[in-house]
Amino acid sequence: MTTADPSDRRFADRDDRRYAGTAVQKAALISGIVFLVVGLAGFIPGITSDYDQLSFAGHHSGALLLGVFQVSVLHNLVHLLYGVAGLAFATTRIGSRNYLIVGGIVYAVIWLYGLFFSGDHPANFVPVNSADNWLHLFLAVAMIALGIFLSPRGAGVDRPATRV
Repeated sequence: MTTADPSDRRFADRDDRRYAGTAVQKAALISGIVFLVVGLAGFIPGITSDYDQLSFAGHHSGALLLGVFQVSVLHNLVHLLYGVAGLAFATTRIGSRNYLIVGGIVYAVIWLYGLFFSGDHPANFVPVNSADNWLHLFLAVAMIALGIFLSPRGAGVDRPATRV
């Protein structure tokens, strides 16, 4: 048995090469699927109430996903992009970890944005209401926690592997 150089990616753990093969990859995949479903649901009348008030962007959009969360076309497109990114990053352990942590940080920034610029504030180009703010806080905490706690120790660097 020969020990491989840790910088040689050819000998990375076999789980890393399987699609959604690790816990962190499964979390990224599930997150991606949920974001895709939410993004699509935002375009479906009935699931989105006041659909006729759906605007492209801005706080004037009166459409509410599930009758609770304020949405716009741009908001729905961002959810769809987040979903596609989750599916794409679920192919690697490190990509999944980064997707969850960076995505969580982005949601924390959106939460702060919603706290300071919601309502009729001139800088409000994203339709967010109180329910959105709470959801963004939950997503921030959950995504960061999943990215950190589901990643194996030393996930930021390749671990030494052995040649079979």
